Amino acid sequence: MASPQSPSSSPRHYSLFLAIFSLAVGGFCIGTTEFVAMGLIQEIAHNLKITVPEAGHFISAYALGVVIGAPIIAILGAKVPRKTLLLCLMLFYGIANACTALAHTPETVLVSRFIAGLPHGAYFGVGALVAAELAGPSRRASAVAQMMMGLPVATVIGVPLATWLGQHFGWRAGFEFSATIAFFTLIAVACFVPNIPVQATASIKTELAGLKNINMWLTLAVGAIGFGGMFSVYSYVSPILTEYTKVNIQIVPIALALWGIGMVIGGLAAGWLADKNLNKTIVGVLISSAIAFVVASFLMSNIYSAIGSLFLIGLTVMGLGGALQTRLMDVAGDAQTLAASLNHSAFNLANALGAFLGGWVLSHQMGWIAPIWVGFVLSLGGLIILLIAFALEKATQKA
Repeated sequence: MASPQSPSSSPRHYSLFLAIFSLAVGGFCIGTTEFVAMGLIQEIAHNLKITVPEAGHFISAYALGVVIGAPIIAILGAKVPRKTLLLCLMLFYGIANACTALAHTPETVLVSRFIAGLPHGAYFGVGALVAAELAGPSRRASAVAQMMMGLPVATVIGVPLATWLGQHFGWRAGFEFSATIAFFTLIAVACFVPNIPVQATASIKTELAGLKNINMWLTLAVGAIGFGGMFSVYSYVSPILTEYTKVNIQIVPIALALWGIGMVIGGLAAGWLADKNLNKTIVGVLISSAIAFVVASFLMSNIYSAIGSLFLIGLTVMGLGGALQTRLMDVAGDAQTLAASLNHSAFNLANALGAFLGGWVLSHQMGWIAPIWVGFVLSLGGLIILLIAFALEKATQKA
């Protein structure tokens, strides 16, 4: 067991690599779970005898669970030892996904997806803080980045695998897979992540004071709107490929894997660019993603150009996450914990918004390409909010 003192200031009784890897496995689990519902949306809709847009409500329910749960758990858990909190969150997450696998009506699936979303943001927020503290000031940023890599890696490996399982053994197998990873994460965190004492200065009041910060809210809004375009397409990529591009459904996991590879490359590249110039990188990501959606709308009729277009969307959009997180930390002041949690709320509000708008245009018979144009509009919306934030920030500095 680690010393009761801060791990970064005491003799190391743990492996930093194994500790961060254990936390990243949890991120892999959460990423797989969040996106697998999109990859299996047709199978879920068919089995429950509902339409694809109606099945999209399960995606929105999960995302809303994240939006609500992330800040509440982060605040209420301020005095709970971080390792204990991580274990509780992942146990809850595993049980919730097992409940989804056992659900047999649209209503029970909807409720279980909302409940599963509650611990999502808090796990990432607390996990990032733990990784940073274990690594120490000199390696803090890289440790957090490594911990967060579980999410994009999930889109490359976890989601295609869970989608394949769901297609061959029934959609519930995808969520059984997620629940299994959650329990493996429990074991790994229990074994390899040391105890970290609660900081004496931890205060709900300090975190809540950040709610008055208009720059923080505008930055969150950029993510909530600008990231929504990714989910308006990702949520319905399976029916778009099978109904519009006319590919075999077995191609969907391959398309999802290539989309995920684009996300990994784009996220790393944007992180490197953000170190050079943060604000210009965010602007560039939003503009390039808007262009990618336009390009994709004209190239979805052919299997090769369609998959290439999906890769391009992943490549451009994913860079927004890390860059916005960095800007958020710059403008959040002392409300760092709440800001980290709210960032995941914003990300999943984008998930809910994108899935909802994508389903809305489909249900109104606007065609299978319509969700891609929703992505274009949302990217431009995020860009407009960002420019407003820049203008307000500049005016505040002058004052």
